[in-house]
Amino acid sequence: MRFPHCLNPEPAMTDEFSESQAAVLIGATEKMIEIWNRLSPEKQAALLARFGSEENALAALVTTQLVAPAKS
Repeated sequence: MRFPHCLNPEPAMTDEFSESQAAVLIGATEKMIEIWNRLSPEKQAALLARFGSEENALAALVTTQLVAPAKS
């Protein structure tokens, strides 16, 4: 076969979340908004310059938190 990667396709993405997945996402988002609000204007500006918008910067912070959660 020319395309062996097609033998084991990734599971399909879905727009549905379980309640526990939604709770984790909401919690991480709330935490990142709190962190954003505590950042200095200079750090906010640096993130805005890198990611283009506050939404993108927050998404990057949330993704970072979900991938490698900080120790509490």
